[in-house]
Amino acid sequence: MNDDLTGDLRAQLARVGRDVVRSGLVVGSGGNLSVRLPGTDSCWVTAAGTWLDRLDRSDFVRVGITDGTVHADGAADGGVPTSELALHLATYRARPDVRAIVHLHPQHALLLDALGVAIRLVTTDHAFYLRRVVRVPFRPPGSAELADLAAAAVADGTNCVVLSRHGCSVLADSVELAHKRAVNLEEAARLTYHALVAGRLDDLTELPPDLLDRI
Repeated sequence: MNDDLTGDLRAQLARVGRDVVRSGLVVGSGGNLSVRLPGTDSCWVTAAGTWLDRLDRSDFVRVGITDGTVHADGAADGGVPTSELALHLATYRARPDVRAIVHLHPQHALLLDALGVAIRLVTTDHAFYLRRVVRVPFRPPGSAELADLAAAAVADGTNCVVLSRHGCSVLADSVELAHKRAVNLEEAARLTYHALVAGRLDDLTELPPDLLDRI
């Protein structure tokens, strides 16, 4: 990562990018990240085709949230925003409290979706970071239909959405918290999958509702 990213919100996204690739939450040039710029109607979003573990300044594009305009000062090296730009913008419009969005392709979460199995919250960390996980039906990646479905799914305060046969969208009021939620989402999916393979999924009971209320 270039030194001129030091202290920048893009540096936080670049660190997340390296970690999620290392953790196997995305492969190749899949996935995309964004962060809302404080006090503005714009966000930094990863450019199309970028590899999340190789991000530098030229891999981010500044885009207006309301109108989707690419800012001249934020299109380094002629960058083009990710093909999932609509997903990010629709979510920011629906949730003014959201500061960061992490869109990944976690394998266990996607496999469970393909099998028609809901992700279970197994640990107190899952309950604390995720609260609940919702699913939206398949729509073509990058489409306005997918963006609208995902935005509607989080309008009630939900922060973790599984996009069927595609990936997940995880949001938070900080880059760090979005990262933690993404990691916990895949851990919850992995434990759910292990219970399924062991033939014990029905024994994997939900956490007590009063625990969720206290958290």
